[in-house]
Amino acid sequence: MKNTFKKFGAILIAALSIFILVGCGSQASADKTKTVKIGITGSDDRILKAVGRKVAKDGIKIKVVQFSDYNQPNTALDQGEIDLNSFQTYIFQDDWNKTHHTNIVSIGETIIAPMRLYSKKISNLSELKKGDKIVVPNDATNEGRALTLLQSAGLITLKDVKLPTVKDIKDNKLKLKISEIEATQTARTLGDETAAVVNSGVASDAKLDANKAVYSEQITAKSKPYVNIISVNKKDQNNPTYKKIIEAYHSDDIAKLVDKYYKGHEKAAWNYKVLQ
Repeated sequence: MKNTFKKFGAILIAALSIFILVGCGSQASADKTKTVKIGITGSDDRILKAVGRKVAKDGIKIKVVQFSDYNQPNTALDQGEIDLNSFQTYIFQDDWNKTHHTNIVSIGETIIAPMRLYSKKISNLSELKKGDKIVVPNDATNEGRALTLLQSAGLITLKDVKLPTVKDIKDNKLKLKISEIEATQTARTLGDETAAVVNSGVASDAKLDANKAVYSEQITAKSKPYVNIISVNKKDQNNPTYKKIIEAYHSDDIAKLVDKYYKGHEKAAWNYKVLQ
């Protein structure tokens, strides 16, 4: 009987030892996982989730942090609340750094997303009437870009400035009433106003059809400042973990997912030859 108890005790101790070792191994594996917080605006995180699945094998976990407007992600990045953000263009980042005295840099391009003029009341520019209302984003870079789009459409003429505002309109033959609103809210005005210039991400979230836009921004070599990027505090620009995320992002399968998910709203910038 004693031998039986001894054998049972030995088996129990061995089992517990294995359990403890397995638990320790799992904890060690978890401790090696590097969590990277990436800030975005809007609700669409499908591409980053796909990138996250690719880098998981390298022990990297991507945690997406969502913000409601364009003013928050750079502040959060500068204050160390997130590690990276993925929402802005080169020109937006440059303007932000100058205005807020930050040192945020790009570590990789993501997508090129043409701005478009949308409407639920007209389908062609020729249908615009005198005094019609058009909404544009109110932040400096997106407003300038939206007004430049309206100029290329032949609706207004602007003074020769880098980031035009409504005050820089020098010719407006139709006396269009151009109002400014937070970029993420532009699509919501379409039920009331004649038309709105909407960023691609906002348009995609609002289920707007890019093929039915009244007018689309033309992508040329001059569009480089409007390429979307993944940004980081300059001191972290050589972080090897972040570089692995960019490498995973710049892959053929992610480019295919961009085409699949956004149906023309956005294109993979690293594959866009006209921008190279």
